[in-house]
Amino acid sequence: MQPSVLPGFFIPSPTLSAVQVGPLTIRFYALCILAGIVIGAWLTARRFRARGGTTAQAMDIIMWAVPFGIVGGRLYHVITDNQLYFGPDKDPWGAFRIWEGGLGIWGAVALGLAGAAIGARRTGVRLATFADAAAPGLLLAQAMGRWGNWFNNELYGEPTNLPWKLQIHNMNPATGQAVVTADGTPEILGYYQPTFLYESLWCLAAAALLVFLDRRYKLGAGSVFALYVVLYTAGRFVFELMRSDYANTILGLRVNTWVSALLFLAALAVFLVLRSRPRSGSTAQSAGSVDGFDTRANGHDPGKHDETDGKGNRHHVP
Repeated sequence: MQPSVLPGFFIPSPTLSAVQVGPLTIRFYALCILAGIVIGAWLTARRFRARGGTTAQAMDIIMWAVPFGIVGGRLYHVITDNQLYFGPDKDPWGAFRIWEGGLGIWGAVALGLAGAAIGARRTGVRLATFADAAAPGLLLAQAMGRWGNWFNNELYGEPTNLPWKLQIHNMNPATGQAVVTADGTPEILGYYQPTFLYESLWCLAAAALLVFLDRRYKLGAGSVFALYVVLYTAGRFVFELMRSDYANTILGLRVNTWVSALLFLAALAVFLVLRSRPRSGSTAQSAGSVDGFDTRANGHDPGKHDETDGKGNRHHVP
């Protein structure tokens, strides 16, 4: 609904969400997702190296986690918003058109962890080590991915006259362009709370806080990832309450509101249990090291012993 009074300042939204390059249609939503994956992978590899791993190990695991995560994210979206694809006058094939938008973060995290577990096992890496290294990178990826919603003119809240209100156009998903009025100008639906922006900024702040707390307190193995879930769900719960787009509900609350609340409580409990445990500083599941602590006597392998030669010098002998 077009507001009768339009204050001077607002956040504009694009009137174009895709470009045609030959036979290919390039969706800006997909580019934002890809950019988030690249940035997240970079930070994950950097933090993974700081925990004793290698870039090659990190990338091997990421190559498993990303496709699993994309499939999981799409499955979650299709299941929780199935009315968009199934029923009278609906196109079931739309469930496969992921480039048009629609990824559920919890499906992405769940199956992404399953893929990471496979990759970690194949590379001899503890899953907790990789998950702790990846947690801030996940938040950066989510922050970048939310800008795909900006290109699609979606994920906004209630109408508002705040100075930072978001202008929303009537977009045609098939063409990737805004619908135009009789005079040839893009049709404006109204001005709304920019919840996509709130969530993007929250993810950036949470990533910075997570890195700081991990460095400052040397959080225990697995607790960094648990804290990621705590921080993200705290913000997501609020943003879900602000959103005005249609969603399935349970007892009057959006499904994702319930999911956020339940995951927040579960993750908080897990964090409190794991935070004081040894830091996830060891990557290889090999003898002589447990969670970053050297278990070898005097720093040497337990299979070696000392002998003293005739001059009183000590030598390590296998």
